[in-house]
Amino acid sequence: MRDHAEWRRLFLATTAVAALLVSLTGRVSAQESTPWHDPSPHTVQFVTVDDSVKLEVLDWGGSGRPVVLLAGLGATAHTYDDFAPKLTSEYHVYGITRRGFGASSAPDSGYSADRLADDVVAVLDALKLDRPVLAGQSIAGEEMSSVGSRFPERVAALIYLDAAYSYAYYDSSIRGDDPQASEPTPPARTAADRKSFVAWRSWQEKVYGSASPEAELRQQHEIAPDGSVGDFRAKPTIFQAIIRGEQKYTNIRVPVLAIFAIPHDPGLFAKNDPVALASFEARDAISTEAQAKALQNGVPSARVVRLPHANHAIYMSNEADVLREMRAFLAGLH
Repeated sequence: MRDHAEWRRLFLATTAVAALLVSLTGRVSAQESTPWHDPSPHTVQFVTVDDSVKLEVLDWGGSGRPVVLLAGLGATAHTYDDFAPKLTSEYHVYGITRRGFGASSAPDSGYSADRLADDVVAVLDALKLDRPVLAGQSIAGEEMSSVGSRFPERVAALIYLDAAYSYAYYDSSIRGDDPQASEPTPPARTAADRKSFVAWRSWQEKVYGSASPEAELRQQHEIAPDGSVGDFRAKPTIFQAIIRGEQKYTNIRVPVLAIFAIPHDPGLFAKNDPVALASFEARDAISTEAQAKALQNGVPSARVVRLPHANHAIYMSNEADVLREMRAFLAGLH
C-alpha cells in the first residue's frame, strides 16, 4: 500500500514516483524534429490562487454536474487525459494540477493539506462551479477531506480513488507505517527504456500493465537534446513539504465514495516472484482493509468499494470498474 512509508520513499527517489504517477503539458525541446501535440480534447487555462501562484486547469468539456479531478503525488491533471473524456457524455469534467508540479507555479511554501485544499476552492470560485464533485487519487485524498471537513457546502460529494488513507481519514487505532509492507521493487529502466517517451510508456505497460498518457510523462520530465526522457522536473523539497504538511481529518461532512485496491497489485513484474508477491499481498490486505473499515465506521454514509488486485493508479488499472462505480454513485446524488 502506497501510504506514508511508501510516499516517503518515493519523494527521496523521485524517478520512482514518475514511473507510475507522472504528468503532462507537452513542452517540446527545440531539438525534437517533430513538435509533439497533446491529443487529449481539453482546453488549458491558468487560475491565480495565491500571491504569484497560478494553477493549471484542464477542461475536457461535457454537460451536466461538474466533476473536478485531482491528481496523486508527483502527478498533474494530465494523468487523466485518457480517463476524463470517458465521463464527458454525462458530466462537465475539469482537472487541477496542484502547486509545485507540471505547468503550475512552484513556490517555496504553501504545501500544507489545508493550503492545498484552499487552492482547490480558489479554482472552484474562479470557475464559478456550483457544488461540484471532487474526485482524486492517492494524496489528493487529503485535499478532498480538507474541503469536505471545512467547506462542506462547497461540494456535492467526494470520490476517493485509492485515496482514503490516513492523510485523508485518520483513525488513531490503526498502527502507523509498516516497513515490512513495502511493495516489491520494479526492475530498473535501461537507456533503451529512456530513449523516447514511447519507449518509456512501453516499459510501464510491460512492468505495471498500464501506462500514463504521453502528455503526462512529458510534463513530468525534462526532454533531453536527443529526445530521450530526461530528469524529473519537480523538486524533492516539494514532496517533503507535502508529507510534512499532512493533517488529521475525522469529520467529513459530505457524501463519499471510496474505492480501495485490496490487496494492491504492484505490477506484472511482481508475478516473477510468486512467494514474495503472496507475502506482500497478505500484509497489504490486512493494512488496507483496516483503513477501509475505519472509514466505513467513521463515515457511516460512505460507500466503500473494494477492488481486488487493483493497482494504486486504480483509474488506469481498473478503468471500467472505476467508471461504473463513479457513474452509479453520481447518479444517486441529489
